[in-house]
Amino acid sequence: MIRYLVDTDWAIHYLNGHASITARLQALEPEGLALSVVSLAELYEGVLYSTKPAENEQALKDFLGGVQLIGVDEATARRFGQERGRLRAAGRLIGDVDLLIGATALANALTLLTNNARHFERLEGIAIESLPASV
Repeated sequence: MIRYLVDTDWAIHYLNGHASITARLQALEPEGLALSVVSLAELYEGVLYSTKPAENEQALKDFLGGVQLIGVDEATARRFGQERGRLRAAGRLIGDVDLLIGATALANALTLLTNNARHFERLEGIAIESLPASV
């Protein structure tokens, strides 16, 4: 069973060795961690254009061993459309990448692990956990 969706920022903090994020993800791993393929795309951009792409790609692959990848399915696409329309009508749109990640959490009833709560809290019914990224 999967209970948590790791946002891109938490994955980056984990890969950079931030102690509080690393410890929390390790503690939550037995409860089930997932990563959206949308976050994976963002992570690959960072890896491939870093100063150490081979080393960073290996670290990313190691991280992926502890999470389940979740794609964008019909339920996620529907939730995306519902939330985007609601946010547009309210004049409170967020970026499509964040909205897809949030819709993934909502469609799969997962708690989103992110420090970008100010965007995601606009999504109706989303559960969010934030934590300082101390080293």
